[in-house]
Amino acid sequence: MMKTRSVLWAVCLALAVIAVFRTACPAAETIKIGVIYPLTGGAAAEGRELRAGAELAARIANDVMPGIDMDMARRGGITSLGGAKIELIFKDHEGNPTLGADLAKQLILDNKVVGILGCYHSSVTKTVSAVCEQYGIPMINDSSTSPALTQRDFKWFWRTTPHDVTFTRDLFELLKGLTEGKVKGVPAVPGDQIKKLVSACEKTEWGSQVSETIEGFAKQYGFIVQKSMLYAAKSADLSSEVRSLQAVKPDAMLFASYASDAILMVKTLKAQKACAKIIWGQNAGFEAPEFRSTLGDDVVGILTRTVFAPRVAAVKKVSGQVNELYKKEIGHDLSGASARAFTGLQTWVEILEKAGSTKPEDIQKTANSISIPGEQLIVPWRGIKFAAAGADRGQNELGSGIIGQYQKDKDGNIVLEIIYPFDVSTANMIYPFKAF
Repeated sequence: MMKTRSVLWAVCLALAVIAVFRTACPAAETIKIGVIYPLTGGAAAEGRELRAGAELAARIANDVMPGIDMDMARRGGITSLGGAKIELIFKDHEGNPTLGADLAKQLILDNKVVGILGCYHSSVTKTVSAVCEQYGIPMINDSSTSPALTQRDFKWFWRTTPHDVTFTRDLFELLKGLTEGKVKGVPAVPGDQIKKLVSACEKTEWGSQVSETIEGFAKQYGFIVQKSMLYAAKSADLSSEVRSLQAVKPDAMLFASYASDAILMVKTLKAQKACAKIIWGQNAGFEAPEFRSTLGDDVVGILTRTVFAPRVAAVKKVSGQVNELYKKEIGHDLSGASARAFTGLQTWVEILEKAGSTKPEDIQKTANSISIPGEQLIVPWRGIKFAAAGADRGQNELGSGIIGQYQKDKDGNIVLEIIYPFDVSTANMIYPFKAF
């Protein structure tokens, strides 16, 4: 009898210890982040890239990966929250701002997310961020570039990517550099030979802002925009638009299009034997993997602004490490879209780690003071630090862009070489663009 009582007491004591241990060391919670991207529709190609980039960042954050030289890969979860894991809840906004707003409400009210990442289309980001502002829920924008988004004095909105003012200024610095002999492999080009510009941008929040920004910088840098048009997104035919652009015999053609329109635009340029010394795209469709795979050799010589090119790995070890992992899993290199999504989710992770809390007000306070050094990032930025006040509140002040050009390497593969900034260019620029 005494032996039985001793055993019972031992069992009770063990259970009590376990209960105390569980109370003192609760199981790691899952932190839900809502992610709103265009997973179907005209920008589905970009949406797949965005999703893959965010998912890879979440895996690296949740698991210890010693082969990746960034703090996020060493922790195995959010250590300040007991090793909590990141759970991404994806929603498809289809490029529809109204749907995007509805999805944001669903994520906030039904899924109980701690915050939101997204949304690529500036028009959708505009409505989703308004919902987040209404409910006091943090939103990190990784990939929308309309300058207006960070000019609304929102208190719950932060953007990691540079916006189109930065990217378009880069274009005009490149054009100016051509006239000054700064471009690798190209003798100085007389100014009157590269003065006439045309632009065609899709008629959305993003495209309209790009069009206005191009016209503003053209005046500032002394170039002439001979024709500027906004066309309907997801167009079935762009023949009349291309004819109109060609009619003024431009030196450079500038575009802002998502994947389906970018592919159709280049096909139409080829069909009409368009001729210009420079063809430049404002990222988006001009950097989607489908753009290169569908058009093949026709993309050689085309320029696109971006924040990432595989050649960055030559000067930044962590970029190569993450790119190799992405390539192994997805089958191709990181793009500007996937790299920005990765960086946006990484920013969420670092904010949560520093905050040690999922309360909105704690996340807000931390986001306003966070400083992530450039050495931690796969993109070639100086880091991430958000403007806490002023005309561009919530904008990352340390981001930057690059301009790449599609070229063939020695093995005949089409690669994106860095042309600008001039001090990190990886190849001679193809100039002028070969006629189709």
